[in-house]
Amino acid sequence: MSTPIVLITGGSRGIGAATARLAAQQGFQVVINYQHHQDRAEQLVNDIRAANGRAECLQADISNEQDVQRLFDRILNQWGPVSGLVNNAGILDQQSDFIDIPTERWHRVFATNVFGTMMCCQRAIAQMREHHLKGSIVNVSSLASIFGAPHEYVDYAASKGAIDSFTKGLAKEMAAQGIRVNCVRPGSIYTEMHADGGEANRVDRLAANIPMQRGGQAEEVAEAIVWLLSEKASYCTGSFIDVAGGR
Repeated sequence: MSTPIVLITGGSRGIGAATARLAAQQGFQVVINYQHHQDRAEQLVNDIRAANGRAECLQADISNEQDVQRLFDRILNQWGPVSGLVNNAGILDQQSDFIDIPTERWHRVFATNVFGTMMCCQRAIAQMREHHLKGSIVNVSSLASIFGAPHEYVDYAASKGAIDSFTKGLAKEMAAQGIRVNCVRPGSIYTEMHADGGEANRVDRLAANIPMQRGGQAEEVAEAIVWLLSEKASYCTGSFIDVAGGR
């Protein structure tokens, strides 16, 4: 039986990197997609291989349709078809009231967070169908899709709301074909993404309002993602796992 291939977008840091490590430990061949952090992606590959895992890394901007096609073609030609996809790549911008957010930012956030995820799903499903594979897709959303992130990232929250709706609809379309589509919604997790929004210590500020009284770790989110990828979750599709400390 060949080793299942899983593509993890935005996999060079944070939740993506933790997922890559855990998936490799559990027997997946991991392809780590990155856009900018080549050095970190290559170091992650080396770390996984040093632990006897199988990993590769490939650069692509998932908001670009040609890059997405090139990414999936290269995986197919070099290693084989994907049977797993983790849509983890996502961006946000500086904290701001919605009234002050320019339309250019809306387009940029949706291009990666929504359209990039959709394009990756199309390409993955095409490979799974062509090669008669059962597959698993895990979309990484955010609890912001429920709470709306007012005064911070309303545009980001809206993009994650779109991912929630997309997950549910795609799961129903693909269920009879043996392709499962699920979603993990992290809450306040210690990752570098908060620094991208201008507040590196944001999780510490919010911790007192979380029922479990702490922020989460990327590895805790990875556990949910890899479980959904695996056959242990064989009867789960269209499901949402909130990894959010009780929020």
